[in-house]
Amino acid sequence: MSTRYVLMITVLLICISLVLVVQFHSVEEKYRWKQNTQRSVIKMRFLERAVDAPIQPLPKVMEYDLAWAKLGKALFKSPLLSADNSTSCASCHDLYNGGDDGFPVSVGIKQQLGERNSPTVINAVFNFRQFWDGRSSDLIEQTPQPIHNPLEMGTNWGQIIDKLSSQPGFVSSFNALSDEGITAQNIIKAIVAFEESLVSENTPIDAFLLGDKNALSPQQQRGYEKFVSFGCVTCHQGRNIGGNLYQKIGRLDRVPVSLQDDLGRYELTQNEQDKFVFKVPSLRNVAQTAPYFHNGSVDELADAIRIMAQGQLGLELNDEDVADIEALLHAFSGELPRSLTE
Repeated sequence: MSTRYVLMITVLLICISLVLVVQFHSVEEKYRWKQNTQRSVIKMRFLERAVDAPIQPLPKVMEYDLAWAKLGKALFKSPLLSADNSTSCASCHDLYNGGDDGFPVSVGIKQQLGERNSPTVINAVFNFRQFWDGRSSDLIEQTPQPIHNPLEMGTNWGQIIDKLSSQPGFVSSFNALSDEGITAQNIIKAIVAFEESLVSENTPIDAFLLGDKNALSPQQQRGYEKFVSFGCVTCHQGRNIGGNLYQKIGRLDRVPVSLQDDLGRYELTQNEQDKFVFKVPSLRNVAQTAPYFHNGSVDELADAIRIMAQGQLGLELNDEDVADIEALLHAFSGELPRSLTE
């Protein structure tokens, strides 16, 4: 083997090693950044309350980082996080009325229409993925996306940091919590700390599951029995009564025409099996979050129940069944999260 050949092989191996080191360093830095961001809620502590049922009570918030959550609440409400100072997180997520905006699709800067219905952020911490198509694994990954989306808030970190740095209140709040002051990481950290504190309190369905049989009316109890026996809990179960799996719309029947405008996860994965597949939404606070479905095409809860029963379960429900289940769904609404009242 010639010296020249050995030298070429050596150089090639060094180059490959450098590429691998750079890639590993990039992944390691991304992981470390995410890990550090997650430490912002290290004081977050839940009391799990398991029962022998397909629906589980929400964990009770025992402790959360009040200082970071308070800053996150101020940022959540601030239009300075949008390009033209017209839109805040709260514009699409009214925390005092279900956690969404009541429109078919979100409305961003310059009155631009978004692509999908705004989901509630209340109890979103318990979703297994974020967004209708599940493109974000958690709230840390989710938070920057509306900020950078040109149809929503349409801005960047440089502009946001400059604007926040001109506000003495924000400057002092950030400096009190971090030596780094106002940074993109700390902005996300604060918003996530606030959103993780948004857990419903004293929900009737939870009280019922925990043993208070008077927490639900007789009609709601009939609705619960039907919700389980009809198979609604196949998709809507767990502590968020959904939000923990993907499902195809029109599983047992054709996709309703009103829901055919969006191919769901297919647009993200280009996998044929993902056409019309979406993350199953949580049903907590569902009575307050009309209109329904990913495109907000259904105004009435009773109509949404009928569509889901037919398309997902192959059932034609009578009026009494629909009324009983609708009554139950009202019992999925709880009191405001503690962090909105403290």
